[in-house]
Amino acid sequence: MKKYYYLTIMALVLAVLPAQAAIYIVGNIPFGDWNPAGGVEMMDQGGGIYSLTANINGTVWFVFADGQDSDWNVFNSSYRYGPTGNGSQDVTLGREYTTQKSNNNHSYKFTGNGKDYTFTFNLSQLTFSVAEYEEPEPPVPDPYSLQVGDVNGDGSINISDITQMIDIILGGFANYDMMHRADVNYDNSVNIADITVLIDYILEGRLPERVKEGYDYVWDDDALPELHIDVSLNEWNRLLGLYDANAYTTKYVMASLSFVKEGETTFIDSVGLRLKGNTSRRRPEGWNGQMHQRDNTDWHHAHFGINLRKYVEDNAHTIQGVRKLHLKWFKDDPMYVREMFCYELFRRAGVWTAVRDNYCRLWLHVEGDRNEAYYGVYELLEPIDKRYLKDRKALFGSDKGNLWKCRNAAAGLNNPNGDIWYDDDTDDRHAYTLETNTEVFDSARLQLTDFMNKLTNLSDNEFYTWIQQVTDVDLLLKTYAVNVAVGMWDDYWNNANNYYLYFNNTGLTGYKFYFIPYDYDNTLGTSLRCGNQDDAGRQNPLQWGVDNNRLIARILKFNDFKAIYVNHLKFLVATGNAMMDRATAQARIRAWQNKIADYIDNDTGEDTFIEDKPASWGNHSEYNLLKNNNDNFFTAKAASINSLP
Repeated sequence: MKKYYYLTIMALVLAVLPAQAAIYIVGNIPFGDWNPAGGVEMMDQGGGIYSLTANINGTVWFVFADGQDSDWNVFNSSYRYGPTGNGSQDVTLGREYTTQKSNNNHSYKFTGNGKDYTFTFNLSQLTFSVAEYEEPEPPVPDPYSLQVGDVNGDGSINISDITQMIDIILGGFANYDMMHRADVNYDNSVNIADITVLIDYILEGRLPERVKEGYDYVWDDDALPELHIDVSLNEWNRLLGLYDANAYTTKYVMASLSFVKEGETTFIDSVGLRLKGNTSRRRPEGWNGQMHQRDNTDWHHAHFGINLRKYVEDNAHTIQGVRKLHLKWFKDDPMYVREMFCYELFRRAGVWTAVRDNYCRLWLHVEGDRNEAYYGVYELLEPIDKRYLKDRKALFGSDKGNLWKCRNAAAGLNNPNGDIWYDDDTDDRHAYTLETNTEVFDSARLQLTDFMNKLTNLSDNEFYTWIQQVTDVDLLLKTYAVNVAVGMWDDYWNNANNYYLYFNNTGLTGYKFYFIPYDYDNTLGTSLRCGNQDDAGRQNPLQWGVDNNRLIARILKFNDFKAIYVNHLKFLVATGNAMMDRATAQARIRAWQNKIADYIDNDTGEDTFIEDKPASWGNHSEYNLLKNNNDNFFTAKAASINSLP
């Protein structure tokens, strides 16, 4: 009985499978003469789909034939697929036509202009179409699945990788991913020592283990750490009350943290926990005035800040020296990838001022609850603070200068009398907030206002000389090229918002200032009518912002500076550089999403699946990241950039 059951199931499966055959195009040249034996076999694409690409110059007449029999009579009566009606049916590009089994003498008629055309036939649906042939893009290896040592990215490690490494050392082209794979001894350079290590691997089958410590330990692209926050009932209720009193509160409550990475747990008690965010501020539980509802909790995604040394300042209250963590939920980003992509692109492009970030998983437990609440996948961000400056001291030249947080769509560097203050542990939100050296605020403010006055009032010749003295113009323009390439409209130039400025000394002269990019979730197709913006994908990169925000506007008035900016833009979208051309960008996005896909569902019930679309409130809902059409953001952005002279 079971045998007949399985035979029945098999028959049903076979009944719904697409028809399989050998399909030919039969007709005059280039399809052979009117005989199925003289036709040209189409390529079986699977699923009942067949295709053939041929160069057509002039008019051809054709039908399709099932290659089961090459006898003319059988072909003419049973296995011919042609049109209805009389005569030849004209076929044009881009349309889908319905065909049928036929024994008449009618045929299809197509006229080509000497180009290659692809004929696609669907045996299951009995439809076909003709389109201009498009050269298929070569498969792009997933940069996260390629092993260090596989320098040429062909999926194996062998002598050809040594040849590729020698070419790199001698000055040959190597994109970001190739350099990463060639650095087999993890010393951040590619040289003869890497060749020695690679030869050892080929002969003995081992590579040195990469030891990640400090910041590299916390922000490790190869890991997905777990963070478990434990907070008392009183402290959690106090946090909710602080939010109710002022949604922009910066006050901390006490909690404990377990940081779990690859089976290793770092436990820290008495840490500071607070809420973060701008327009994305959320109450993490319930609604205004409601205290914690045990075991029947209405959890909400929210941004959190953790200060490991808020209450106890010793080395035990760090994670390998890391003192602060920012935890950011993926507000308005159904792709769970936008800010991750942007900061990683800054680093690929050599913009060392960009912060580190990584994915993590977050749990929160309130004292007395039976279970932890799983908040889902979060972005783990490096804070921009004194520790950030210290970590980059060699690059900045000093970590003792003045650091300003600039925001509120009011930080255009165009008003010396604007809202300038310091971080005074209140909940006030200023256009410019001094984050370091607050004890000498007056001199820091004088430096900033003097900078604004020079930016505004120097003559063109004076400005040209001065700007090269006070900043690395190439780094600044590279930073802004990435900013524009990813479609960051809520920025300094367009909206006087979302950046930091660092002056590496405290005087009125002799300093270097650095522009630090910040807050990149509203990017990659999330667009809004704002400032000079209407379409963040197709906006002219030379007219990105408003002239009143002078820092970038004035620099780009000079042709040599403008050329640097345009070259950086075009480098970012050029195929082969592994920056943000569509194919390599999509490979990275898919790798990230594969890493987190199984962990998206969470106890808030919010943002529980990945979807390829921008934020719902944007003005260009058509943008996507993973489809290969004209509304793909990377395609649109490349077209916009490559149209520049």
